Amino acid sequence: MIAARALTAAILVAAAASAPAVAQETTDAAAIRARVERVLTEMPVIDGHNDLPWEIRTRYHGDPTAVDLNADTAVLPIPNEAEEGSVPLMTDIPRARRGHLGAQFWSVWIPTSITGPQAVETTLEQIDLVERMAAAYPQALEMAYTADDIIRIEHAGRIASLIGIEGGHQIDASLAVLRQMYALGARYMTLTHSTNTGWADSATDTPEHHGLTDFGRSVIREMNRLGMLVDLSHVSADTMRDALAVSTAPVIFSHSGARALVDHPRNVPDQVLRLVAENHGIVMVDFYPGYVSQARAEWDADRAAEEARENSPPFSGLYIGQPERAEAAFARWLAAHPAPKVTVAMVADHVDHIARVAGIDCVGIGSDFDGLPSVPDGLEGVDTYPALFAELARRGWSDADLEKLAGGNLLRVMRAAEAVAADERRDSARRSPRPREALPPLPGAP
Repeated sequence: MIAARALTAAILVAAAASAPAVAQETTDAAAIRARVERVLTEMPVIDGHNDLPWEIRTRYHGDPTAVDLNADTAVLPIPNEAEEGSVPLMTDIPRARRGHLGAQFWSVWIPTSITGPQAVETTLEQIDLVERMAAAYPQALEMAYTADDIIRIEHAGRIASLIGIEGGHQIDASLAVLRQMYALGARYMTLTHSTNTGWADSATDTPEHHGLTDFGRSVIREMNRLGMLVDLSHVSADTMRDALAVSTAPVIFSHSGARALVDHPRNVPDQVLRLVAENHGIVMVDFYPGYVSQARAEWDADRAAEEARENSPPFSGLYIGQPERAEAAFARWLAAHPAPKVTVAMVADHVDHIARVAGIDCVGIGSDFDGLPSVPDGLEGVDTYPALFAELARRGWSDADLEKLAGGNLLRVMRAAEAVAADERRDSARRSPRPREALPPLPGAP
């Protein structure tokens, strides 16, 4: 009995001792949440990359009114028309409001398998889809084309909607098409997607040009002249370096991480981060688990290898021609090899690293929401940006630095690109016209 009483007393003493620490932790968390709310109210998030337009195309036949963005899209059933492996949507207006999303670059991505004139046509359809999204929800969305537009629209309580082309194949190697895409509202272009173009190497393809060709450099110069942001996500390190050497305006990485933390070619090496600092550009950090976590990147590779091992038509695979056995074997492998956890803190590690190497003025947010097959824990949708800012606040980030991350840095980059374009226009008015561009002969023309 005496021993039991002593044990009880010891437990009570320990609980009493820990109570102040728990209370302090709760108070600190509440204070950080309040800080983040103030910061993001003053400077809402500008997200460099969201793939909702393609999801609307594949799930709802390109009709933005067929899905109610005023409701929680995370609970919607996945339509039969959705692409294989699709997950619940990550974007809607109520969640965007809770996440303090002030401006969004909507990706008008198309697959790299679509080439030539069809690529141009499909891109135009995606640009039209973004404009129809804004028209369908005028109380929440408004098209934006300049940094000043973003500020004006945010102050009006709406989300500024901008257009980003995600692959140089979408202009069909034509500066005329590039100019018309800009005229239609595109404000950045990713030089490549997952495969090389005829003028630039991708990060995820076998090197062909070892950077940019002469035509690729002319694309950069024309983008500078127009005021279109040069986006270096998805390109090879050689292409990154070539573009940074040519561009007279700050460049962006619309959705990339730090390669020093995860050795994936989609991430940015430290050497290039230092060049970004000299260029005064911005790297907008992606939430893709395989770019955030080295363990997850390796697991993704193992998973792909296991799928190929079991069923790799037409000639190999343990269970080729036996889909039920292949599916059961893969399910057993997944059960024995769960995906490594990816967290908000790991995303914050990339933000921290880029800020240390390139500078606090050169980092932003490029979530890749609705282009992700899975998400880090705590970053499930557009309502969760505050969780990342809270993690950074706990690490000692000041309010001013959090504001730069949220949107201040991207606004600075946009204004600088706009200023370069304005200078180009003034210079061209004083000098002789630009060199003529020879157009290729039309098929069948005399």
